[in-house]
Amino acid sequence: MFTRSAGGETMANNMAKKTNGKIRAGGTGETPAHLRFREVSHEEHRELRDILLGLINAFETCNLKGASKLFSQFCNHTGPHFRYEEETLHPLLERILGRVQVEHLNCEHDRAIVDAIYLGKLTSAKRLGEDQARQGKRLVRRILPHVSDCDGLAVMVEMMSEAEVETILAAREGALKDNVALLEWASKVRPRSFRDTYQRDYYATRRQARGYG
Repeated sequence: MFTRSAGGETMANNMAKKTNGKIRAGGTGETPAHLRFREVSHEEHRELRDILLGLINAFETCNLKGASKLFSQFCNHTGPHFRYEEETLHPLLERILGRVQVEHLNCEHDRAIVDAIYLGKLTSAKRLGEDQARQGKRLVRRILPHVSDCDGLAVMVEMMSEAEVETILAAREGALKDNVALLEWASKVRPRSFRDTYQRDYYATRRQARGYG
């Protein structure tokens, strides 16, 4: 249980301040940069959530034209978003979350990229049958949890210095200006390859499924 001091701050906040001079606690310690990041990050994740839920609806109704349009929106949205996260946000989070958790975040991007490749094939086909629609919904629902997980990172960004948050916001503006869609960014700009994560997942699934079906 957290106890509050006479000034209204929790003991945890006070400890965070003492542990690292670069850390800013939440609440009254927040700067305009912190508030701006929270606002834009939450809005981006809300927009992505709505695009993905729209895709599920399009697959449920076998609306190929609608699914194709929403998939294009998904790629245009996640290209700049993933880029500034990986290039700036994730490295700055390593001091707080640790290298293993940051690698997990990058692996989740790998998986989303692989799923997007398959979604692109489904939405560019001549027709959308029931089997394809079912596969499309499954792919979208694999991406959805990452949206809510990533949105929660804003509470960790509160612990960064104002200068660090301003660096993230500047990287975001740069990524939006370049406006490289997801699959183009993944194949031409991103230094990290998604293939290692894909291969590990593929062989792990084969091992787990051995002897079943």
